[in-house]
Amino acid sequence: MSPQRRRSLFWLLCFSLLGGAASCASSNPARTPARTNSSTSQTEKAAVNSIPVIHVFVALADNVNQGIVPVSATLGNGDNAATNLYWGAAFGVRTFFTKNKDWELISVTPNPSATILERCIFKHRSSSALLVADAYRGKEISQTIWDFLEAAAGKPGEQLKVGDVQFHTGGSADLVAYVGHNGLMDFKLQSYPKQRDDRQRRAIILACASKQYFSDALEQTGASPLLWTTNLMAPEAYVLSSAIDGWMKKETDEQIRVRAADAYNKYQNCGVKAARGLFANGW
Repeated sequence: MSPQRRRSLFWLLCFSLLGGAASCASSNPARTPARTNSSTSQTEKAAVNSIPVIHVFVALADNVNQGIVPVSATLGNGDNAATNLYWGAAFGVRTFFTKNKDWELISVTPNPSATILERCIFKHRSSSALLVADAYRGKEISQTIWDFLEAAAGKPGEQLKVGDVQFHTGGSADLVAYVGHNGLMDFKLQSYPKQRDDRQRRAIILACASKQYFSDALEQTGASPLLWTTNLMAPEAYVLSSAIDGWMKKETDEQIRVRAADAYNKYQNCGVKAARGLFANGW
């Protein structure tokens, strides 16, 4: 599929979602996310890592289980990470970061849980930072969003090891990100995860109109929005990569917003003004 065709499909997808309640509804509503974990209490605090950690939650595009205008069968198969629009395709998270000269793919773990098809761990080539990216099954989009919000709220994650370095995911990450379809256009969560500690986590939400739909939920987690969106958009990995680059360089939120918008314009050719109006930071 050509880049121009892919862009057209993205805009059609997002336009239909914002066009009315009927087009936002999914004929196969996402599953209700698990609310509890027997191994983690509601008050347990996340461990503090010795290195910067970024945790990215990717909801695979799914023609059947999400309220989207269908893309091709390969791009929209929510049970096949290898070809999925948001993971294995040219601008998907796994493919884009694997080809990114600043990051090294350290490990790939298939099926780390029942809801996650694949986990990739990347190490930054010029620093100690690690990036963990999880590809959730498309039908588990509500669980993806819930897990992202719990991480933003500080819920303890898993303990992992890269070489001699042990670290924790989830609420131990300094930066958490959600990438994919805006599932909150299709369904509402019955409750939101609540802030567990006073750590200053940052959040990136790359989905159509994420500021409008995620504001209430993110506020309750205590995390602050580093980057989110105001309107229709294609949640492709070059935006995520650019924003993370700025965050690692300790740029201001405004500098990160501008660099993310400029990256979006570079690939989408939508105009600088339009791109910069599409991204926001803060409340």
